Amino acid sequence: MSRFLMSLAARLPLPVLHALGSALGWAIYGLSPTYRRHLRENLAAAGLGDAATRRAAVAGAGRMLAELPAIWLRPRADVAALVRRIDGRGVVDAARAAGQGIVFLTPHLGCFEIAAKVAAGEFPITVLYRAPKLAWLQPLIERGRGEDRVRLARADVSGVRELVAALGRGEAVGILPDQVPGAGEGEWVDYFGKPAYTMTLASKLAARPGRVCLLAFGERLPRGEGYVLHLRPLPERAPGESEARRLNRALEALIRECPEQYLWGYNRYKRPRGAPPKP
Repeated sequence: MSRFLMSLAARLPLPVLHALGSALGWAIYGLSPTYRRHLRENLAAAGLGDAATRRAAVAGAGRMLAELPAIWLRPRADVAALVRRIDGRGVVDAARAAGQGIVFLTPHLGCFEIAAKVAAGEFPITVLYRAPKLAWLQPLIERGRGEDRVRLARADVSGVRELVAALGRGEAVGILPDQVPGAGEGEWVDYFGKPAYTMTLASKLAARPGRVCLLAFGERLPRGEGYVLHLRPLPERAPGESEARRLNRALEALIRECPEQYLWGYNRYKRPRGAPPKP
């Protein structure tokens, strides 16, 4: 039944999906005290606790969910057609011409699912993912994310090996860099002024010669007009700065460009089981 409903939703025009998503965002905000608390606390930590940004973020999170059926279940060519412009395309073209592997870092900002779909139209990409807690979502994710030239790699040792192998072949990989990693896979560094357990995998993958690390952000245009895909290199590391802090600093700057499209309700500051205590 859930797959049937998502298939029906995928046929709706994007403006309709985003309108429904706004209502969905407010429904989740009203029904879940935990989600509401996380969203308000995370916005406040970033200095974005004003009512206008909060309202926009609530609606934006709903749009993020409502657009998934279209991004996952429509043909790849139809999804790519929703992208009106690609900023930073030259960086990707140069990396491809040089035979370099590309590490795409796509935070929970805007339509983060669309970057891999667009990339797969031109070259293979391996995407790291965690199995969903809801079992019925698994086949939908496999179909939505794993078609065409998109390979799915589980977030474990075998999946990391797949990423390394793909980069060795000069292909691309995709990672959610603001997802809380498992114990032993991260370190505590500041993220919007609070300690957050931050992955070290992205930095390790990008550290070897012959690889390019790019931030990718699918900006959601107003009134369901489509998306602009922004691609930009990871900034240089500041003196005395750890690689994990460099990553978080880059994400902070990117998110501040469009804070209303970030998933502020995600429990970014939780301590994974087995991880060291917060400093």
